Amino acid sequence: MSMYPTVAYVLDPRFRGGTSSAVAAELDLVSGLARVEVHALSTAMFSGRSVAPQLGDALARLTLPLIWDAREIAADIVIFHNPSCLKFQDTLATRIVANKLIVVTHENFLRPGGAEGFDVAKCLELIGDSSTVLQRAIAPISPWNRQTVDSWVSTQSPKHDWAVQPWDWFNICSFEMQAPTPHPADRRGRHSRPGFEKFPQQDVMDLCFPEAAEQNVILGADSYLRDGSAPAHWTLYPFGGLSVSQYFEQIDFCVYYTAPTWRESFGRVLAEAIAAGKIAISDPQTAQTFDGAVIGAAPSEVNDIVRRYISDPVRYQRDVVSGQGKLGKFSSTAFEATFNTLLGQMPGGPR
Repeated sequence: MSMYPTVAYVLDPRFRGGTSSAVAAELDLVSGLARVEVHALSTAMFSGRSVAPQLGDALARLTLPLIWDAREIAADIVIFHNPSCLKFQDTLATRIVANKLIVVTHENFLRPGGAEGFDVAKCLELIGDSSTVLQRAIAPISPWNRQTVDSWVSTQSPKHDWAVQPWDWFNICSFEMQAPTPHPADRRGRHSRPGFEKFPQQDVMDLCFPEAAEQNVILGADSYLRDGSAPAHWTLYPFGGLSVSQYFEQIDFCVYYTAPTWRESFGRVLAEAIAAGKIAISDPQTAQTFDGAVIGAAPSEVNDIVRRYISDPVRYQRDVVSGQGKLGKFSSTAFEATFNTLLGQMPGGPR
């Protein structure tokens, strides 16, 4: 046993978007609290892709090697990020040995309406069968994500015993806060990966990004660029087509809805918008993660919300600053305090 607890991360590092940014931020923090290893799995889900840039940059910055497809992973704590990466696997060849195994659920167990988001039992069974541990735990990342986990657990009988962590394994959102504009205009935008599940049906997009708006910026609009179906009054950029900071310079309102059969498990794009000094609007279930920092509303209400803020710039600024304050619950300091409690339960304790 080492002097300090050892923490092994297990993931397929080729996933893109908010999840990779969240794990990168976590590695930055946890590498200062424990002896960290990062183990990569070559799953079919991300076959042919390269390591996500955010993760690659973090690993280089921390001088942490990426260990691919190890036969055995042994640590005090093993943190398995995004178990849905195993949904196309029939086996998991890696053996996991740990005091505690934590599976962080970046994908909701259930979709809106109650259908499974992926074959949860299969993925958990693969991990359970490949692990020799004292404790197994599932760690939801948000209130909505937790609801889907709790609902699934209450109706299923997984092969192995899995406790549900009592606290959310939230995305660390330690962004630099930008001041809100004193003169908000009807400049709207949304950004995400280009997956079909990230976008609502066309009538919702039309409601949220109308011709009457001064600006409608869609970052991650790869599908619209391919088929040419977007209205002429939208400004389209492919995923990665411009930096997030450049995107935020063009908008005052982040309007974010997804397909009706899918919902964000956390909503990191909304936290980014708040930190950038914008009003963020989304569905009520996604908004609940942010304790009022994100406005939960139906798409039909968006135009009125935007109009009210434009007519009351003082309220716009006040609500943005208030929302930025609420992001403190997702700070590095908040995550560190909880993680140190976890480390304190291990032999050696935190530094």
